[in-house]
Amino acid sequence: MADGPMVEQGGWDWLEPPSACGFDNATAPEADPAPSFARCFAGNDGARVLAVLRAMTLDRALGPDAPEAALRHLEGQRQLVATILALVVRGRVG
Repeated sequence: MADGPMVEQGGWDWLEPPSACGFDNATAPEADPAPSFARCFAGNDGARVLAVLRAMTLDRALGPDAPEAALRHLEGQRQLVATILALVVRGRVG
């Protein structure tokens, strides 16, 4: 291929925090992602996606014979959806 040569960082430079590697904090996006989540899930399509995510996770119940792995998997999904919903609400308020 015609790609240029790869430049590898020598030593332990790759472990340095972004600010030490030339990342300018003045041009960094805002630290709070909530407004982005609010914009992303605004409107009818966003509301529909959130409703589907809620139905698939928060409004779902597994039976008493569900294996532990399935319970843990669903709880992880619920946590992620709950976090998304909280960020959307916080982004709309702020």
